[in-house]
Parts: sequence; C-alpha cells; structure tokens
Amino acid sequence: MESLCQSLRHIAQNNTEVQMLEQNGLQPSPDSPAILESDVTAGTIINSRNKSAPQIVRVSDTNHDGQLDIKEFTQYLRAHEKELRLMFHSLDRNNDGHIDVAEIQLSLNSLGVNVSTEQASRILQSIDRDGTMTIDWNEWRDHFLFNPLHSMEDIAHYWKHSLVLDIGEQLTVPDEFSEKERRSGVVWRQLVAGAMAGAVSRTGTAPLDRLKVFLQVHGSSGVSLLGGLRGMVQEGGLRSLWRGNGINVLKIAPESAIKFMAYEQIKWLIRGSKEGGSLRVQERFIAGSLAGATAQTIIYPMEVLKTRLTLRKTGQYAGMADCAKQILRKEGVRAFYKGYVPNTLGIIPYAGIDLAVYETLKNAWLQRYCMGSADPGVLVLLGCGTVSSTCGQLASYPLALIRTRMQAQASADGTPQLTMVGQFKHIVSHEGVPGLYRGIAPNFLKVIPAVSISYVVYEHMKKALGVGS
Repeated sequence: MESLCQSLRHIAQNNTEVQMLEQNGLQPSPDSPAILESDVTAGTIINSRNKSAPQIVRVSDTNHDGQLDIKEFTQYLRAHEKELRLMFHSLDRNNDGHIDVAEIQLSLNSLGVNVSTEQASRILQSIDRDGTMTIDWNEWRDHFLFNPLHSMEDIAHYWKHSLVLDIGEQLTVPDEFSEKERRSGVVWRQLVAGAMAGAVSRTGTAPLDRLKVFLQVHGSSGVSLLGGLRGMVQEGGLRSLWRGNGINVLKIAPESAIKFMAYEQIKWLIRGSKEGGSLRVQERFIAGSLAGATAQTIIYPMEVLKTRLTLRKTGQYAGMADCAKQILRKEGVRAFYKGYVPNTLGIIPYAGIDLAVYETLKNAWLQRYCMGSADPGVLVLLGCGTVSSTCGQLASYPLALIRTRMQAQASADGTPQLTMVGQFKHIVSHEGVPGLYRGIAPNFLKVIPAVSISYVVYEHMKKALGVGS
C-alpha cells in the first residue's frame, strides 16, 4: 500500500492510473480491494499527521458502503487536484508560477487572518521543499493532496474568533463572515446555532451567575460562596437558583442579531470602497465596540429586568411583565437605563483586551507550532478564546459591578441613588479596592463549564442545521 501511495501522488499528472494500479497488484474495478477508514486513519494511505482521514473517506465514498475502493480514491485525487490548482492560481497573484511570502500574507490578510511576514514565512517554509523560499505547483499539490481543504477560506476559517464561546457576557466583537457565507444563509444558521448553544450554556451555569449578581450587590455583608448559595436555597428553594435565567436566555437572539447587523453596517462604513476586503484588528475593535454599544442600547431594558428578576424575593414579581410594570409605575422609564453608562464604558476594555489577547495567542501558536497544518485543533481554539474572554472580564469587571449595583439600587426603598462616580467612591471607601471585584470567583468558576457546554451544543446544532464545520 505504501508504494501505491507514492504512485497515486502523480496520477492526475501522467494519466496512467490503470498501469500504476496493476504494477501494485491492484485493479481499478468494483472488485478491487477496499480502503477502509481504519486503514486510512492508520496512515497507510494518508500521512499520519493528517487528522482529516475520516472526512476524506466520507467525501470520496460515492456508493456509501463505508469503504473507499481504488476507483473512488482516484476520483477523489483528480477532483481535489483541480481545486488545489484553482487555489494555487488565486494565491499566485503575479502569475509567475510561484507563491512567495508576500502573496501568502496578502491572501490570508484579505480573508481576515492577519499574519506577520515572519509567520507567513514559516507557513511557506513548511511547504517549500527545495529551499527556494517560493512554492511551485508540485510542492503545493504534494503538500495538500491528502488534505481536504477546498479553498483559502477553509484555512482562514480555522482562525475565526469562534461564536461558540458563550460565557454569559455580551461585549465580544462579532465574528467575521465571508460574502459567500452571507449570501448562502450560513450566517443566520450559525447565529441560530450560537444562540441555542448560549441558551443551554447559560441555563446550565445560571446558579453561578445568580450567585455572582447576589455577591456583587450584597457581598459587602461578608457573604461567602457557600453561604450565598445556602441563603438563596433557604429563601426560595432549588428553583430560585435559576431566577432571572429566562430573560437572560430570551435576550440572546435579539442582541446577537442587532450586533451582527450593526457590525456589518459599521464595517462597511469603515471599509469604504475596499469592497470584499477585511478589517485590520484595530478596525475590528472599533466596529465591534460600536456594534456592541448599539445592541446594548436597544436591549438594555432587558438587562435591568434580568438584574431585578435575579435579585427578587419569593412572590415579589409574578413574572417578567409584572416586573416591568412595577418598575415603570414606581420609578419611571429612566429606571430601565440605570447603569447604562458604566455598561457602555465596559465595552471598550472588554472587547479590546479580548480581541488583542486572542490575536496574540493565535499568532504565538502559529509562530511556534504551525507546521503546515491549517487546523490548530479544538483545544487550542477553546483555550485561546477562554483565556482572552477571561482577561477581558478581569479588566471590565469593576464597571460591570457598578452597573449591577446601579441597576439594583432602586429596588430598595430609602436607598440613596448613587451615580457611577458615587458608586465607585462608596465601594472603595467602604470595601476597599477588592470590593470592586466582589462576585468574580463564581464568574470565573462558570467559564470552563460554560465554554464546554456551549461548544458541544454548538457542534450538534451546526450538524442539525446543515452548517459545515
């Protein structure tokens, strides 16, 4: 089989499939030995570093018998070589028959993956076999022949800042989508998958989220994590741990849709006449921050309702509608925007640090470990996203705490209505600087389960909705 592997690399070039198969003792017929998925995975046909062997078998198995015979395999090679040639020509912008570092960097940057010259050089060196610091057609074909990537977008796709990392925060920069994805409807199916993943994730971690809000507002009384949980259960039973979760889930869909549409419009204004081009990291930060502010402005009354419902006592409200009516009657319309200023200001450090840390981790991984593989793996992507989101939370948490206290303060009769600056001074003077981080422990505790749950649900929803990986 190893000799067959070497021969098949040149099938489409010299068009002597039958001769080479016969030389290896095989016949290109339905009776020829089948190549099982286990054979491919073991590395007898495909290089052992390739993790896409099962996908190649599934794509090439035209008769759906769970096996890959020689005829199906050669058909896959022919079709895939045509795709590789198109990719090669799209990269070879000056049509000189060679791909250089500048062309790799330009192509990836145009697809939203910003790499430095050094990183593009490392990618080139992983493919360049003759040391010329360029890639010719033969090197390109031999490197990707057994890798089922169909376009440069597939390579760029792996490094998108994934939608699946829902940790209950709303301040992340939206994902980048290609024109093809927008026209095909993949965007909205992916947003639906992300919303469903977020709903399940938030429901699963709702007790920790309620504990966080409880400690943010009442933490100055010296309540511990276990003490807070015990007190909530004693007051309202186990079900009380999920108070406020309904509206927290309900606001995912409108916020995601508004943020995405606003991001696309703002991106168009920033990009101007550069139709089809991608934004630089700093431009994505600006567009993402403005889109987040737009979405938060529109759905912010739901944020206030979520805080009030989360902190409510048993029997205080009959539901979301009753809560809204009571706030409107007792406090007026302005109460629905309490804490809006610190919430909006929190977008800048969160989105900026989240995006910057993600780009830094991504580029560090590419620089250190990129050996020609486009796919960094699930753990790398989840790790980068989790660390970047956590850093963003750490930077913006004091503003989030002040926002929550301002949202909740009107619910207590006789409590002075402190402004953002007043809240900050009150917390620092009475609780010290650590008081600005009350409730951050349960917030961090929910990150790993939230990311894990949302990723699993997201992958299942993508399959159900027909969104390709």
